[in-house]
Amino acid sequence: MLSALTAVRDPRTGQDVVAAGHVRDVEVAEDGAVRFSFALASGDPGGLVKEARTAAAGVAHVSGVKVNVQLPQANTETQGRTGAGAGHRGLQPGSVPAPTPKPGLLPDVAHVVAVSSGKGGVGKSMVAANLAAALSGSGRRVGLLDADIYGPNIPIMFGESRRPAVTGEKGHEMIEPLEAHGVRLMSLGFLLEKEQPAIMRGPLISGILKQFLEQVSWGVLDTMVVDMPPGTGDAQLSLVQTIDLDGVVMVTTPQEVATGDVRRGVKMFERVNTPVIGIVENMRGFVCPSCSEEHDVFGRGGGEALAEELGIPYLGSVPLDPRVRISGDEGKPMVLAHPESPAAKALEAIAARVAAALGDG
Repeated sequence: MLSALTAVRDPRTGQDVVAAGHVRDVEVAEDGAVRFSFALASGDPGGLVKEARTAAAGVAHVSGVKVNVQLPQANTETQGRTGAGAGHRGLQPGSVPAPTPKPGLLPDVAHVVAVSSGKGGVGKSMVAANLAAALSGSGRRVGLLDADIYGPNIPIMFGESRRPAVTGEKGHEMIEPLEAHGVRLMSLGFLLEKEQPAIMRGPLISGILKQFLEQVSWGVLDTMVVDMPPGTGDAQLSLVQTIDLDGVVMVTTPQEVATGDVRRGVKMFERVNTPVIGIVENMRGFVCPSCSEEHDVFGRGGGEALAEELGIPYLGSVPLDPRVRISGDEGKPMVLAHPESPAAKALEAIAARVAAALGDG
């Protein structure tokens, strides 16, 4: 097995992948199953892993090959500093080969923007819902794909609970998205019973996202907004492997426990060559209705400081307002329910900045 792997050479160094330390922990089971780790260094070509897998699979009596790809880590001296003059010696955006999305998958969709977060509970779905509603309210044709498979909240936030219709001949069926407040919607929540949990592993999540992209009649859209689940897991990777994203909006709350997770999320998207449009800081400041004093319940400025640290745009902050929760529970986004409120105006301004970043301002 090792002799087969030594035939694979790193074009950067001229060394074989075993001598160079790329291939580690090689195991060959009695049934012929092969497993090994492959450590990618910064700047390595993506085809190197594929070549190693092919070489291993070509050995006689090998029944299958599983490769655990280990991504390079940023240099500890420069980790978290991506602004001008950061002086990187570790991982750079683009140094890990990007997946190859399927070309022409959404030919009638001009822009696709994802809304993501490092952790749950920061208001990501609220921002996604209001971003879609604000873009639609400005005359754009907008679709909202709820990719938060484990917590599909978009149906509640848009007050829609019908099951979508299925059209077309057998074998060529298409799902018709629902529409509310001028936004075309698709969510797993439309297909599950109210109390039915989404219990599934990664491959099934990937399959659902692929179906929502390929088998939904989205029609002509100026912008598709994708509400991602929190974290850096299967759904995020499946999305960037399936379609070309125009960019990602990262949502955080001011405190370090949230901004730290967003930092990791930004790094993940950079590693798969997906541009980060900017950071939104949610739940910043609460104005007491009795005394009119502003209280920083979750702190202040964490998202803005993170954006400056990472050298990416700061899209704005959304203040704490009980009406945000109420409007979401009642199925009407804040920008439509209370357009004159500070929170709605902040969300409208964020939507305008996103549109400008997409070249649709």
